[in-house]
Amino acid sequence: MQNRIKLIFISLLLFFCFLILFEALKKSNIYVPDKVLKKSLPKFKSQDLDLKKEISSDELFVDSEFYLLNIWASWCLPCRKEHSILMELSRNPKIKLIGLNYKDKFTNAKKFIDKFGNPYSDNMIDTDGTISIELGAYGIPETFIINKNKKIIKKYIGPLDQNSLNEINIILK
Repeated sequence: MQNRIKLIFISLLLFFCFLILFEALKKSNIYVPDKVLKKSLPKFKSQDLDLKKEISSDELFVDSEFYLLNIWASWCLPCRKEHSILMELSRNPKIKLIGLNYKDKFTNAKKFIDKFGNPYSDNMIDTDGTISIELGAYGIPETFIINKNKKIIKKYIGPLDQNSLNEINIILK
C-alpha cells in the first residue's frame, strides 16, 4: 500500500513538472518590441555627436513636417549600404534627417561620417542602446518616419534601398 502511494505521488509530481515544462515551451522568450506605428515618439536626451552637448528630443523635433530617424553604427555593414540613400534623402527639404549612433566608439563614428558624408542635420549618440530600445528597435539599421505631431508613421527594418526611398518620397508628397 505504501509503495502504491509513493508511485501515485511520483506520477503526479512528474505529470505536474511535464505540464509546467510544456506551458513554458509555448511561450517565446525572444524580445520583439511592440508595434510602433502611430505610437508617439518617446522623449529622450542624448549627447550630440558633433557638438558633444546634451540635447533632448523636444529640441530636435520642432521645425519640420517630417523627420527620418535613422539608427546606425560604423561597424554595421548594412548601414554602409544604405548611406547613399540617406545622402540622397538629405537633399530633400521636406524631411529632416536625425541620426542615432548605436553602441559605437566615438572616434569610429566620426571617421565613418567624415569618410562617407553626413546626411544628418543632427546626429545623436546612443552608447548603451536604451534609446533605440525605447523606440522599439531591435537591430540596426532601423529607420523611423515621424510626422510633425511626433507620431511614428513608418518603420523600416534593415537598410534603406531604392524601394524604400520611393516609398518615403510618396509619403513626403
